[in-house]
Amino acid sequence: MAKVERFEDLICWQEASVLVKEIYLLTEEGKLAKDFDTRSQIRRATLSVIKYLVNRTKK
Repeated sequence: MAKVERFEDLICWQEASVLVKEIYLLTEEGKLAKDFDTRSQIRRATLSVIKYLVNRTKK
């Protein structure tokens, strides 16, 4: 298996990046915009996917 040189080249990272952007947009309006704890938890959860992929690429 070839080593990944850049995490940006991973399709899963690209898709996760799109998901993070969509989640941020979706949580800016409606009920979630007012529920700061839930909004924050959802945003952090999606960001953790990106962070995990970046960290695994460095190993």
